[in-house]
Amino acid sequence: MKHLVYICSLILISLHVNAQSDTLKPVGAFIQLDSISLNYGIIKKNSNGKRLIIFKNTGNKPLVITDCKGSCGCTVPECPSKSILPGNQGIITINYDTKKLGSFNKTVKIKSNAINHVAYIKVSGIVKQ
Repeated sequence: MKHLVYICSLILISLHVNAQSDTLKPVGAFIQLDSISLNYGIIKKNSNGKRLIIFKNTGNKPLVITDCKGSCGCTVPECPSKSILPGNQGIITINYDTKKLGSFNKTVKIKSNAINHVAYIKVSGIVKQ
């Protein structure tokens, strides 16, 4: 009899804990970047500076990117204008202007309706002749 009471108590406790963990899950979109850094390495002057970053909405509501900006005019991101449904992926295109020689360290800032409202991508590399 003691074992039966003990087993029933364990079942009730596990059900209670499981119910609480379901209520603690955040509600909303969540942007998860495949990478928070984009390293061009060594790139030739005037070469193609277009690169892609893949992201996923790991939340449970549609993700809407509201703003997408580079830290200067030489780093131009393009973000999707349509909402990304939960579980789906999207692509951020980053164009770096490779006309200027030397090393660079820039940032792309992505604002959205996600629980993590702002995401950053560090962009770096060296432009050589």
